[in-house]
Amino acid sequence: MCIRDRAGIDELNVYPVPDGDTGTNLYLTWEAACEALPKGELTFAEAVQAFGRGALLGARGNSGVITSQLVRACGMRLAENLPRDRDTDGVLADPRMSEAAAFADALKYAADAAYGAVAEPVEGTMLTVARQAANGAMIAANDGKSLADVCLAAVASARQALTKTTEQLDVLRRAGVVDAGGAGLVVILGAMESVLTGRTVTIDVPARVAPQEVAGGDLSPEGPAYEVMYLLDAADDAIGDFRRQLADLGDSVVVVGGDGLWNVHVHADDVGAAIEYGIAIGRPHRIRVTHFSKNQQSADQPHHEPPLGRAVIAVVAGEGLAELFADAGAKVVVGGPGRRCSTGELLAAIDESQATEIVLLPNDKDSIAVAEAAATAARQDGIRVAVIPTRAQVQGLAAIAVHDAAASFDDDVVHQSAAAGQTRHGAVTIAVKDAWTMAGRCRVGDALGVIDGDFALITEDLLEAATGVVDRLLGGGGELLTIVTGRDADPELAAAIERHVRKQRKDVDVVVYDGGQDRYPLLIGVE
Repeated sequence: MCIRDRAGIDELNVYPVPDGDTGTNLYLTWEAACEALPKGELTFAEAVQAFGRGALLGARGNSGVITSQLVRACGMRLAENLPRDRDTDGVLADPRMSEAAAFADALKYAADAAYGAVAEPVEGTMLTVARQAANGAMIAANDGKSLADVCLAAVASARQALTKTTEQLDVLRRAGVVDAGGAGLVVILGAMESVLTGRTVTIDVPARVAPQEVAGGDLSPEGPAYEVMYLLDAADDAIGDFRRQLADLGDSVVVVGGDGLWNVHVHADDVGAAIEYGIAIGRPHRIRVTHFSKNQQSADQPHHEPPLGRAVIAVVAGEGLAELFADAGAKVVVGGPGRRCSTGELLAAIDESQATEIVLLPNDKDSIAVAEAAATAARQDGIRVAVIPTRAQVQGLAAIAVHDAAASFDDDVVHQSAAAGQTRHGAVTIAVKDAWTMAGRCRVGDALGVIDGDFALITEDLLEAATGVVDRLLGGGGELLTIVTGRDADPELAAAIERHVRKQRKDVDVVVYDGGQDRYPLLIGVE
Protein backbone atom coordinates (compact mmCIF):
# COMPACT_ATOMS: atom_id res chain seq x y z
CA MET A 1 0.00 0.00 0.00
CA CYS A 2 1.68 3.21 -1.21
CA ILE A 3 1.11 6.40 0.68
CA ARG A 4 0.24 8.26 -2.52
CA ASP A 5 -2.91 6.10 -2.81
CA ARG A 6 -4.09 6.89 0.72
CA ALA A 7 -5.94 10.15 0.13
CA GLY A 8 -7.67 8.92 -3.02
CA ILE A 9 -9.03 5.85 -1.24
CA ASP A 10 -10.11 8.00 1.72
CA GLU A 11 -12.22 10.01 -0.72
CA LEU A 12 -14.15 6.87 -1.75
CA ASN A 13 -15.10 5.94 1.80
CA VAL A 14 -18.88 5.99 2.26
CA TYR A 15 -19.42 2.44 3.58
CA PRO A 16 -19.96 1.20 6.25
CA VAL A 17 -19.69 4.76 7.62
CA PRO A 18 -18.60 7.86 5.66
CA ASP A 19 -15.64 8.72 7.88
CA GLY A 20 -13.10 9.10 5.08
CA ASP A 21 -10.35 6.98 6.64
CA THR A 22 -10.21 3.69 4.72
CA GLY A 23 -7.07 4.59 2.79
CA THR A 24 -5.35 5.79 5.93
CA ASN A 25 -6.32 2.65 7.85
CA LEU A 26 -5.08 0.37 5.08
CA TYR A 27 -1.82 2.30 4.80
CA LEU A 28 -1.21 2.13 8.57
CA THR A 29 -2.03 -1.59 8.61
CA TRP A 30 0.38 -2.29 5.76
CA GLU A 31 3.07 -0.12 7.32
CA ALA A 32 2.75 -2.00 10.61
CA ALA A 33 3.19 -5.29 8.77
CA CYS A 34 6.31 -4.04 6.98
CA GLU A 35 7.85 -2.69 10.18
CA ALA A 36 7.31 -6.04 11.90
CA LEU A 37 9.76 -7.79 9.56
CA PRO A 38 12.96 -8.50 11.50
CA LYS A 39 16.29 -7.40 10.08
CA GLY A 40 18.59 -10.00 8.58
CA GLU A 41 18.07 -13.16 6.59
CA LEU A 42 14.75 -14.96 7.12
CA THR A 43 13.16 -18.11 5.84
CA PHE A 44 9.96 -17.64 3.87
CA ALA A 45 7.93 -19.07 6.75
CA GLU A 46 9.58 -16.70 9.23
CA ALA A 47 8.94 -13.72 6.97
CA VAL A 48 5.25 -14.40 6.37
CA GLN A 49 4.68 -15.16 10.05
CA ALA A 50 6.27 -11.87 11.14
CA PHE A 51 4.51 -9.90 8.40
CA GLY A 52 1.13 -11.42 9.23
CA ARG A 53 1.53 -10.82 12.95
CA GLY A 54 2.52 -7.21 12.29
CA ALA A 55 -0.62 -6.73 10.19
CA LEU A 56 -2.76 -8.29 12.92
CA LEU A 57 -1.31 -6.13 15.71
CA GLY A 58 -1.34 -2.93 13.65
CA ALA A 59 -4.69 -3.34 11.89
CA ARG A 60 -6.89 -0.24 11.91
CA GLY A 61 -10.52 0.06 10.99
CA ASN A 62 -12.85 -2.46 9.40
CA SER A 63 -10.84 -2.63 6.17
CA GLY A 64 -7.51 -2.91 7.96
CA VAL A 65 -8.69 -5.83 10.09
CA ILE A 66 -10.02 -7.70 7.04
CA THR A 67 -6.78 -7.00 5.18
CA SER A 68 -4.76 -8.39 8.08
CA GLN A 69 -6.77 -11.62 7.83
CA LEU A 70 -6.17 -11.83 4.09
CA VAL A 71 -2.45 -11.26 4.57
CA ARG A 72 -2.05 -13.78 7.39
CA ALA A 73 -4.14 -16.49 5.77
CA CYS A 74 -2.47 -16.14 2.37
CA GLY A 75 1.00 -16.20 3.89
CA MET A 76 0.26 -19.18 6.12
CA ARG A 77 -1.15 -21.19 3.21
CA LEU A 78 1.83 -20.37 1.01
CA ALA A 79 4.22 -21.34 3.78
CA GLU A 80 2.48 -24.72 3.99
CA ASN A 81 2.73 -25.41 0.27
CA LEU A 82 5.99 -23.76 -0.80
CA PRO A 83 9.56 -24.68 0.27
CA ARG A 84 9.82 -23.92 3.98
CA ASP A 85 13.48 -23.04 4.46
CA ARG A 86 16.80 -22.59 2.73
CA ASP A 87 17.83 -26.20 3.40
CA THR A 88 15.23 -27.61 1.02
CA ASP A 89 16.09 -27.99 -2.63
CA GLY A 90 13.09 -25.99 -3.81
CA VAL A 91 10.71 -28.97 -3.82
CA LEU A 92 7.10 -28.13 -3.05
CA ALA A 93 5.61 -29.59 0.12
CA ASP A 94 2.90 -31.03 -2.14
CA PRO A 95 4.70 -32.18 -5.31
CA ARG A 96 1.39 -32.30 -7.17
CA MET A 97 0.98 -28.53 -6.80
CA SER A 98 2.86 -26.05 -8.97
CA GLU A 99 3.90 -22.64 -7.64
CA ALA A 100 1.10 -21.08 -9.72
CA ALA A 101 -1.45 -23.48 -8.24
CA ALA A 102 -0.09 -22.88 -4.74
CA PHE A 103 -0.51 -19.13 -5.11
CA ALA A 104 -4.06 -19.45 -6.45
CA ASP A 105 -4.91 -21.85 -3.62
CA ALA A 106 -3.51 -19.36 -1.08
CA LEU A 107 -5.67 -16.54 -2.46
CA LYS A 108 -8.77 -18.74 -2.24
CA TYR A 109 -7.89 -19.82 1.30
CA ALA A 110 -7.39 -16.17 2.31
CA ALA A 111 -10.70 -15.05 0.79
CA ASP A 112 -12.56 -17.86 2.59
CA ALA A 113 -10.83 -16.94 5.86
CA ALA A 114 -11.82 -13.28 5.46
CA TYR A 115 -15.46 -14.19 4.83
CA GLY A 116 -15.36 -16.42 7.90
CA ALA A 117 -13.99 -13.61 10.07
CA VAL A 118 -16.89 -11.27 9.27
CA ALA A 119 -20.10 -11.91 11.20
CA GLU A 120 -22.36 -10.73 8.37
CA PRO A 121 -20.45 -10.61 5.05
CA VAL A 122 -21.71 -8.01 2.58
CA GLU A 123 -21.19 -8.30 -1.17
CA GLY A 124 -19.89 -5.27 -3.00
CA THR A 125 -17.06 -4.83 -0.49
CA MET A 126 -13.41 -5.83 -0.37
CA LEU A 127 -14.58 -9.37 0.46
CA THR A 128 -16.10 -9.64 -3.01
CA VAL A 129 -12.96 -8.25 -4.61
CA ALA A 130 -10.81 -10.77 -2.70
CA ARG A 131 -12.97 -13.71 -3.75
CA GLN A 132 -13.06 -12.68 -7.40
CA ALA A 133 -9.29 -12.22 -7.41
CA ALA A 134 -8.97 -15.78 -6.09
CA ASN A 135 -11.44 -17.11 -8.67
CA GLY A 136 -9.51 -15.46 -11.49
CA ALA A 137 -6.25 -16.92 -10.20
CA MET A 138 -7.76 -20.41 -9.86
CA ILE A 139 -9.06 -20.38 -13.43
CA ALA A 140 -5.65 -19.34 -14.75
CA ALA A 141 -3.86 -21.97 -12.63
CA ASN A 142 -6.23 -24.72 -13.76
CA ASP A 143 -5.47 -23.74 -17.35
CA GLY A 144 -1.80 -24.42 -16.68
CA LYS A 145 -0.73 -20.76 -16.73
CA SER A 146 2.58 -19.61 -15.27
CA LEU A 147 2.88 -17.99 -11.84
CA ALA A 148 3.25 -14.55 -13.45
CA ASP A 149 0.11 -15.09 -15.54
CA VAL A 150 -1.82 -16.29 -12.48
CA CYS A 151 -0.78 -13.12 -10.60
CA LEU A 152 -1.91 -10.93 -13.49
CA ALA A 153 -5.19 -12.83 -13.74
CA ALA A 154 -5.84 -12.22 -10.03
CA VAL A 155 -5.23 -8.48 -10.43
CA ALA A 156 -7.41 -8.26 -13.55
CA SER A 157 -10.27 -10.09 -11.81
CA ALA A 158 -9.93 -7.85 -8.76
CA ARG A 159 -10.10 -4.69 -10.88
CA GLN A 160 -13.15 -5.98 -12.72
CA ALA A 161 -14.84 -6.92 -9.45
CA LEU A 162 -14.10 -3.45 -8.06
CA THR A 163 -15.96 -1.74 -10.90
CA LYS A 164 -19.03 -3.86 -10.14
CA THR A 165 -19.16 -2.98 -6.45
CA THR A 166 -21.02 0.21 -7.33
CA GLU A 167 -23.87 -1.94 -8.69
CA GLN A 168 -23.85 -4.40 -5.79
CA LEU A 169 -24.23 -1.98 -2.87
CA ASP A 170 -26.91 0.71 -2.93
CA VAL A 171 -24.95 3.15 -0.80
CA LEU A 172 -22.09 3.04 -3.32
CA ARG A 173 -24.48 3.46 -6.23
CA ARG A 174 -26.07 6.51 -4.64
CA ALA A 175 -22.67 8.03 -3.96
CA GLY A 176 -21.32 7.14 -7.38
CA VAL A 177 -18.16 5.48 -6.04
CA VAL A 178 -16.60 2.04 -5.89
CA ASP A 179 -15.92 0.40 -2.53
CA ALA A 180 -12.99 2.02 -0.75
CA GLY A 181 -11.74 -1.19 0.84
CA GLY A 182 -11.96 -2.98 -2.49
CA ALA A 183 -9.98 -0.18 -4.11
CA GLY A 184 -7.30 -0.57 -1.46
CA LEU A 185 -7.10 -4.30 -2.11
CA VAL A 186 -6.70 -3.65 -5.84
CA VAL A 187 -3.81 -1.31 -5.07
CA ILE A 188 -2.17 -3.98 -2.88
CA LEU A 189 -2.63 -6.72 -5.47
CA GLY A 190 -1.65 -4.26 -8.18
CA ALA A 191 1.84 -4.12 -6.73
CA MET A 192 2.33 -7.55 -8.32
CA GLU A 193 1.30 -6.18 -11.69
CA SER A 194 3.67 -3.25 -11.30
CA VAL A 195 6.57 -5.61 -10.55
CA LEU A 196 5.75 -7.99 -13.39
CA THR A 197 4.98 -5.41 -16.09
CA GLY A 198 6.65 -2.19 -14.96
CA ARG A 199 3.30 -0.38 -15.21
CA THR A 200 1.95 1.65 -12.32
CA VAL A 201 -1.50 0.54 -11.20
CA THR A 202 -3.87 3.47 -10.70
CA ILE A 203 -7.40 3.78 -9.35
CA ASP A 204 -9.83 6.22 -10.96
CA VAL A 205 -11.25 8.08 -7.96
CA PRO A 206 -14.66 9.74 -8.54
CA ALA A 207 -15.51 12.88 -6.59
CA ARG A 208 -16.63 12.02 -3.07
CA VAL A 209 -20.27 12.73 -2.29
CA ALA A 210 -21.06 14.44 1.02
CA PRO A 211 -22.69 12.05 3.52
CA GLN A 212 -25.95 13.99 3.67
CA GLU A 213 -26.39 13.56 -0.08
CA VAL A 214 -26.44 9.79 0.31
CA ALA A 215 -28.34 9.61 3.59
CA GLY A 216 -30.33 6.50 4.35
CA GLY A 217 -29.56 2.82 4.71
CA ASP A 218 -26.12 2.23 6.12
CA LEU A 219 -25.46 5.96 6.37
CA SER A 220 -28.49 6.60 8.50
CA PRO A 221 -27.89 8.56 11.70
CA GLU A 222 -29.68 5.66 13.46
CA GLY A 223 -26.55 3.51 12.91
CA PRO A 224 -24.14 2.68 15.76
CA ALA A 225 -22.32 5.67 17.20
CA TYR A 226 -18.97 4.09 18.06
CA GLU A 227 -16.23 2.03 16.49
CA VAL A 228 -14.68 -0.28 19.08
CA MET A 229 -11.39 -2.07 18.43
CA TYR A 230 -9.07 -4.05 20.68
CA LEU A 231 -6.65 -6.94 20.76
CA LEU A 232 -7.92 -9.97 22.65
CA ASP A 233 -6.01 -12.81 24.27
CA ALA A 234 -8.52 -15.65 24.23
CA ALA A 235 -8.85 -19.33 23.43
CA ASP A 236 -9.58 -20.07 19.77
CA ASP A 237 -12.61 -22.25 20.56
CA ALA A 238 -14.35 -19.33 22.33
CA ILE A 239 -14.33 -17.01 19.33
CA GLY A 240 -17.33 -18.42 17.45
CA ASP A 241 -19.82 -17.61 20.22
CA PHE A 242 -18.03 -14.33 20.93
CA ARG A 243 -18.39 -13.23 17.30
CA ARG A 244 -22.11 -14.03 17.40
CA GLN A 245 -22.53 -12.00 20.61
CA LEU A 246 -20.94 -8.99 18.97
CA ALA A 247 -23.15 -9.43 15.89
CA ASP A 248 -26.23 -9.20 18.15
CA LEU A 249 -24.78 -6.07 19.77
CA GLY A 250 -23.79 -4.07 16.68
CA ASP A 251 -22.63 -4.34 13.07
CA SER A 252 -19.43 -4.42 10.97
CA VAL A 253 -18.21 -7.21 13.23
CA VAL A 254 -14.81 -8.61 12.26
CA VAL A 255 -12.76 -10.88 14.52
CA VAL A 256 -9.48 -12.13 13.05
CA GLY A 257 -6.43 -13.90 14.39
CA GLY A 258 -5.61 -17.29 15.87
CA ASP A 259 -3.35 -19.14 18.27
CA GLY A 260 -4.75 -17.19 21.20
CA LEU A 261 -4.41 -13.64 19.80
CA TRP A 262 -7.31 -11.85 18.06
CA ASN A 263 -8.07 -8.43 16.65
CA VAL A 264 -11.65 -7.38 17.37
CA HIS A 265 -13.66 -4.76 15.46
CA VAL A 266 -17.32 -3.78 15.93
CA HIS A 267 -19.58 -0.76 15.42
CA ALA A 268 -21.87 -0.44 18.44
CA ASP A 269 -23.73 1.97 20.70
CA ASP A 270 -22.92 0.06 23.89
CA VAL A 271 -19.15 0.38 24.16
CA GLY A 272 -19.07 -1.19 27.61
CA ALA A 273 -20.84 -4.35 26.45
CA ALA A 274 -18.52 -4.69 23.44
CA ILE A 275 -15.54 -4.72 25.79
CA GLU A 276 -17.20 -6.80 28.52
CA TYR A 277 -17.87 -9.62 26.06
CA GLY A 278 -14.13 -9.74 25.49
CA ILE A 279 -13.39 -9.72 29.22
CA ALA A 280 -15.70 -12.69 29.64
CA ILE A 281 -13.51 -14.93 27.49
CA GLY A 282 -10.05 -13.40 27.79
CA ARG A 283 -7.98 -10.24 28.15
CA PRO A 284 -8.76 -7.20 25.96
CA HIS A 285 -5.91 -4.72 25.51
CA ARG A 286 -4.95 -1.78 23.27
CA ILE A 287 -8.58 -0.69 23.31
CA ARG A 288 -9.55 2.08 20.86
CA VAL A 289 -12.98 3.73 20.81
CA THR A 290 -13.91 6.28 18.13
CA HIS A 291 -17.11 8.34 18.06
CA PHE A 292 -18.32 8.54 14.46
CA SER A 293 -19.96 11.95 14.81
CA LYS A 294 -16.57 13.35 15.82
CA ASN A 295 -14.99 11.79 12.72
CA GLN A 296 -17.66 13.24 10.45
CA GLN A 297 -17.66 16.72 11.99
CA SER A 298 -17.29 19.40 9.35
CA ALA A 299 -13.98 21.19 9.30
CA ASP A 300 -15.69 24.56 9.66
CA GLN A 301 -17.53 23.53 12.84
CA PRO A 302 -16.05 24.86 16.08
CA HIS A 303 -13.97 22.56 18.24
CA HIS A 304 -15.83 22.54 21.54
CA GLU A 305 -13.55 20.41 23.68
CA PRO A 306 -11.24 22.50 25.83
CA PRO A 307 -7.59 21.90 24.86
CA LEU A 308 -5.50 19.99 27.40
CA GLY A 309 -2.23 21.09 25.84
CA ARG A 310 -0.30 21.55 22.65
CA ALA A 311 2.76 19.77 21.34
CA VAL A 312 5.07 20.40 18.42
CA ILE A 313 6.54 17.20 17.02
CA ALA A 314 9.57 17.52 14.76
CA VAL A 315 11.32 14.96 12.58
CA VAL A 316 15.06 15.43 13.12
CA ALA A 317 18.07 14.20 11.15
CA GLY A 318 20.84 14.29 13.76
CA GLU A 319 21.63 14.34 17.47
CA GLY A 320 22.54 18.02 17.49
CA LEU A 321 19.34 18.91 15.67
CA ALA A 322 17.39 16.82 18.18
CA GLU A 323 18.83 18.91 21.01
CA LEU A 324 18.03 22.16 19.20
CA PHE A 325 14.41 21.23 18.64
CA ALA A 326 14.00 19.80 22.14
CA ASP A 327 15.46 22.95 23.71
CA ALA A 328 12.90 24.96 21.72
CA GLY A 329 10.06 22.89 23.18
CA ALA A 330 9.49 20.25 20.49
CA LYS A 331 9.19 16.51 20.85
CA VAL A 332 11.49 14.78 18.38
CA VAL A 333 11.25 11.75 16.12
CA VAL A 334 14.37 10.53 14.33
CA GLY A 335 14.15 10.66 10.54
CA GLY A 336 15.54 12.61 7.63
CA PRO A 337 17.26 11.64 4.36
CA GLY A 338 18.01 7.94 4.14
CA ARG A 339 15.96 7.17 7.22
CA ARG A 340 12.35 8.19 6.67
CA CYS A 341 10.31 8.03 9.85
CA SER A 342 7.13 5.96 9.81
CA THR A 343 3.56 7.02 10.40
CA GLY A 344 3.51 4.68 13.39
CA GLU A 345 6.44 6.50 14.99
CA LEU A 346 4.68 9.85 14.60
CA LEU A 347 1.44 8.42 16.01
CA ALA A 348 3.36 7.01 18.97
CA ALA A 349 4.83 10.46 19.61
CA ILE A 350 1.36 12.01 19.40
CA ASP A 351 0.00 9.47 21.89
CA GLU A 352 2.91 10.02 24.27
CA SER A 353 2.42 13.79 24.20
CA GLN A 354 -1.12 13.47 25.64
CA ALA A 355 -1.87 16.76 23.88
CA THR A 356 -5.13 17.62 22.13
CA GLU A 357 -3.43 20.03 19.72
CA ILE A 358 -0.48 18.90 17.62
CA VAL A 359 1.79 20.69 15.17
CA LEU A 360 3.88 18.36 12.98
CA LEU A 361 7.15 19.52 11.41
CA PRO A 362 8.26 16.82 8.93
CA ASN A 363 11.44 18.76 7.97
CA ASP A 364 12.00 16.59 4.90
CA LYS A 365 10.03 16.45 1.65
CA ASP A 366 9.69 12.66 1.80
CA SER A 367 8.26 12.82 5.32
CA ILE A 368 5.45 15.28 4.53
CA ALA A 369 3.09 12.59 3.20
CA VAL A 370 3.91 10.40 6.22
CA ALA A 371 3.03 13.28 8.55
CA GLU A 372 -0.25 13.84 6.69
CA ALA A 373 -1.17 10.18 7.17
CA ALA A 374 -0.39 10.41 10.88
CA ALA A 375 -2.47 13.58 11.13
CA THR A 376 -5.46 11.90 9.48
CA ALA A 377 -5.24 8.97 11.88
CA ALA A 378 -4.86 11.20 14.95
CA ARG A 379 -7.88 13.30 13.97
CA GLN A 380 -10.00 10.14 14.29
CA ASP A 381 -9.33 10.40 18.02
CA GLY A 382 -10.50 14.01 18.16
CA ILE A 383 -7.02 15.55 18.17
CA ARG A 384 -6.45 18.79 16.28
CA VAL A 385 -3.43 18.31 14.05
CA ALA A 386 -1.73 20.70 11.66
CA VAL A 387 1.08 19.63 9.34
CA ILE A 388 3.41 22.47 8.40
CA PRO A 389 5.05 21.24 5.17
CA THR A 390 8.64 21.98 6.12
CA ARG A 391 10.90 20.47 3.48
CA ALA A 392 14.21 21.02 5.29
CA GLN A 393 15.59 20.97 8.82
CA VAL A 394 16.35 24.72 8.69
CA GLN A 395 12.72 25.47 7.84
CA GLY A 396 11.70 23.49 10.91
CA LEU A 397 14.15 25.47 13.04
CA ALA A 398 12.63 28.70 11.76
CA ALA A 399 9.16 27.44 12.58
CA ILE A 400 9.89 26.24 16.11
CA ALA A 401 11.68 29.53 16.85
CA VAL A 402 8.35 31.39 16.66
CA HIS A 403 6.24 28.71 18.37
CA ASP A 404 4.03 30.27 21.04
CA ALA A 405 2.12 27.83 23.23
CA ALA A 406 0.15 30.73 24.76
CA ALA A 407 -1.26 31.81 21.39
CA SER A 408 -4.37 30.24 19.88
CA PHE A 409 -3.76 27.07 17.88
CA ASP A 410 -4.62 28.78 14.59
CA ASP A 411 -2.36 31.76 15.27
CA ASP A 412 0.51 29.51 16.32
CA VAL A 413 0.18 27.45 13.14
CA VAL A 414 0.01 30.56 10.96
CA HIS A 415 3.12 32.09 12.53
CA GLN A 416 5.11 28.86 12.26
CA SER A 417 3.97 28.34 8.68
CA ALA A 418 4.97 31.88 7.73
CA ALA A 419 8.42 31.52 9.31
CA ALA A 420 9.05 28.23 7.52
CA GLY A 421 7.77 29.55 4.21
CA GLN A 422 10.04 32.58 4.37
CA THR A 423 13.14 30.41 4.88
CA ARG A 424 15.03 29.51 1.72
CA HIS A 425 17.13 26.40 2.18
CA GLY A 426 20.19 24.77 0.72
CA ALA A 427 22.87 22.20 1.50
CA VAL A 428 26.15 20.75 0.32
CA THR A 429 27.04 17.09 -0.05
CA ILE A 430 29.47 14.74 -1.77
CA ALA A 431 28.43 12.61 -4.75
CA VAL A 432 28.60 8.90 -3.95
CA LYS A 433 28.03 7.73 -7.54
CA ASP A 434 28.10 8.99 -11.11
CA ALA A 435 24.74 10.46 -12.07
CA TRP A 436 22.89 13.08 -14.05
CA THR A 437 21.46 15.95 -11.98
CA MET A 438 19.62 19.19 -12.64
CA ALA A 439 23.04 20.85 -12.74
CA GLY A 440 24.55 18.33 -15.15
CA ARG A 441 26.57 15.14 -14.80
CA CYS A 442 28.37 14.53 -11.52
CA ARG A 443 31.01 11.95 -10.70
CA VAL A 444 31.93 10.19 -7.48
CA GLY A 445 33.61 12.62 -5.11
CA ASP A 446 32.23 15.81 -6.67
CA ALA A 447 30.97 18.52 -4.32
CA LEU A 448 27.28 19.20 -4.90
CA GLY A 449 25.36 22.33 -4.01
CA VAL A 450 21.64 21.93 -3.30
CA ILE A 451 19.14 24.81 -3.41
CA ASP A 452 15.50 24.32 -2.41
CA GLY A 453 15.82 20.57 -2.84
CA ASP A 454 17.41 20.54 -6.31
CA PHE A 455 21.05 20.06 -7.27
CA ALA A 456 22.23 23.44 -8.52
CA LEU A 457 26.05 23.33 -8.42
CA ILE A 458 28.73 20.77 -9.21
CA THR A 459 32.33 21.59 -8.26
CA GLU A 460 35.49 19.81 -7.17
CA ASP A 461 35.70 21.76 -3.89
CA LEU A 462 33.23 21.60 -1.00
CA LEU A 463 33.93 25.18 0.09
CA GLU A 464 33.32 26.44 -3.43
CA ALA A 465 29.99 24.60 -3.52
CA ALA A 466 29.03 25.99 -0.11
CA THR A 467 29.85 29.62 -0.95
CA GLY A 468 27.98 29.23 -4.23
CA VAL A 469 24.87 28.02 -2.41
CA VAL A 470 25.09 30.81 0.17
CA ASP A 471 25.55 33.52 -2.46
CA ARG A 472 22.55 32.31 -4.43
CA LEU A 473 20.35 32.09 -1.36
CA LEU A 474 21.37 35.57 -0.17
CA GLY A 475 20.85 36.91 -3.69
CA GLY A 476 17.14 36.97 -2.95
CA GLY A 477 17.67 39.02 0.22
CA GLY A 478 17.78 37.97 3.83
CA GLU A 479 18.82 39.06 7.29
CA LEU A 480 19.81 35.79 8.99
CA LEU A 481 21.98 32.95 7.70
CA THR A 482 21.74 29.64 9.59
CA ILE A 483 24.46 27.01 9.10
CA VAL A 484 24.00 23.50 10.51
CA THR A 485 27.12 21.35 10.43
CA GLY A 486 26.92 17.61 9.85
CA ARG A 487 28.52 14.61 11.49
CA ASP A 488 32.32 14.66 11.11
CA ALA A 489 32.16 17.93 9.14
CA ASP A 490 35.36 19.99 9.05
CA PRO A 491 34.82 22.91 11.50
CA GLU A 492 36.86 25.13 9.21
CA LEU A 493 34.22 24.78 6.48
CA ALA A 494 31.53 26.60 8.48
CA ALA A 495 34.09 29.14 9.73
CA ALA A 496 35.16 29.89 6.16
CA ILE A 497 31.53 30.42 5.11
CA GLU A 498 30.99 32.73 8.06
CA ARG A 499 34.04 34.82 7.11
CA HIS A 500 32.87 34.94 3.50
CA VAL A 501 29.45 36.24 4.48
CA ARG A 502 30.74 38.81 6.98
CA LYS A 503 33.06 40.15 4.29
CA GLN A 504 30.44 40.30 1.53
CA ARG A 505 27.27 41.05 3.52
CA LYS A 506 27.84 42.87 6.79
CA ASP A 507 24.08 43.31 7.18
CA VAL A 508 23.51 39.58 7.55
CA ASP A 509 23.68 37.82 10.93
CA VAL A 510 25.23 34.34 10.93
CA VAL A 511 24.50 31.53 13.39
CA VAL A 512 26.19 28.13 13.34
CA TYR A 513 24.80 24.99 14.97
CA ASP A 514 26.18 21.48 15.30
CA GLY A 515 23.44 19.31 13.79
CA GLY A 516 25.14 15.95 13.57
CA GLN A 517 23.24 14.94 10.41
CA ASP A 518 24.57 12.35 7.97
CA ARG A 519 25.19 12.86 4.24
CA TYR A 520 25.20 16.66 4.34
CA PRO A 521 28.29 18.41 5.78
CA LEU A 522 26.28 21.66 5.78
CA LEU A 523 22.62 22.57 5.87
CA ILE A 524 21.97 26.23 5.08
CA GLY A 525 18.97 28.47 5.66
CA VAL A 526 18.32 32.13 4.88
CA GLU A 527 15.53 34.17 6.48
